[in-house]
Amino acid sequence: MASVDGLIMGRGTFEKVLTFGDWPYPKPVVVMSRTMSDANVPDELRDKVRVSALGPADIMQELTDKGWARAYVDGGKVIQSFIRAGLISDITLTHIPVLIGEGLPLFGKLNGDVDLEHLETRSFPSGLVSSKYRIHQAG
Repeated sequence: MASVDGLIMGRGTFEKVLTFGDWPYPKPVVVMSRTMSDANVPDELRDKVRVSALGPADIMQELTDKGWARAYVDGGKVIQSFIRAGLISDITLTHIPVLIGEGLPLFGKLNGDVDLEHLETRSFPSGLVSSKYRIHQAG
């Protein structure tokens, strides 16, 4: 969190985070949604969260114009759209020691292979293993 100016997440991720109780993010959050508006943001989060219907390139341009240099992007479909738009420079993949019988694919269909350069891996006593990669964009 220290290296980013704020977070961008999808509606589903936002709705899940709302179930956690206390709001966990000290930085501004933009929720990308075509079905929500700022009226759907709970009153206590109005100064911390806003909703945008813009696509990845447009929301990044808007945030850059507001002084953001780096954003943390969260939520499966949002991450997929930012990767397809070539807007992700690095990614952290965390493996949780649970085999899931069914679930949604994290990256979905991409336009092609995405080359990754391994930067670091950390393991935790809980069994979590977290690896950080730099994304090499095609072209």
